[in-house]
Amino acid sequence: MAKAKKFYVVWKGKHTGVFESWVDCKAQIQGFQGAQYMSFLNFEEAKKAYKGNYNDYKGKKKTQIVSPEMLKKFGTPNLNSICVDAASSGNPGKMEYRGVETKSKKVLFHKGPFPDGTSNIGEFLALVHGLAFLQKQHSNRIIYSDSKIAIGWIAKKKCNTKLKPSSKNKELFDLIKRAETWLNTNSYTTKIVKWETKVWGEIPADFGRK
Repeated sequence: MAKAKKFYVVWKGKHTGVFESWVDCKAQIQGFQGAQYMSFLNFEEAKKAYKGNYNDYKGKKKTQIVSPEMLKKFGTPNLNSICVDAASSGNPGKMEYRGVETKSKKVLFHKGPFPDGTSNIGEFLALVHGLAFLQKQHSNRIIYSDSKIAIGWIAKKKCNTKLKPSSKNKELFDLIKRAETWLNTNSYTTKIVKWETKVWGEIPADFGRK
């Protein structure tokens, strides 16, 4: 899934500073006890944060400059909705997904971690889980996802992953099969909408790992 570029500040790690990729940041914090790090949406903000203290930024909402044209085009999110997202440590790696209420961020469902999965698979499963969840509740709420790939897979009713089945990910592929079966045997009117990260910030279901 396409994400806006971020900059990563490491206050405590093998090396400290501002890094331009999650891979570089991860190399500094992995295995380092008490590591302190955070992502920022632009370099100037990251540089300023590095000169400061981690505790001054921990838990604070990140901000970014959005043009009036973008705000006019996309408006604001529909809060009568749910959001889904997935996260994986590695590709493939440990993967989990969840769905939350957009306004309150109350967790509605959470699955995983699975030992050998990808974010795209997690996004796909999260969307199907969300569709089934809303159908069971007879809810007219919409679903937000920030994954164009997963939204496309839902439209085709097929998880088009390149990950190969193995004994390690058997449970995950069983879930994929069940999800595909659900899509092909159920009808739904729930609208799936792309979450516009560049305008609205991170999707409320985000795991906050990057």
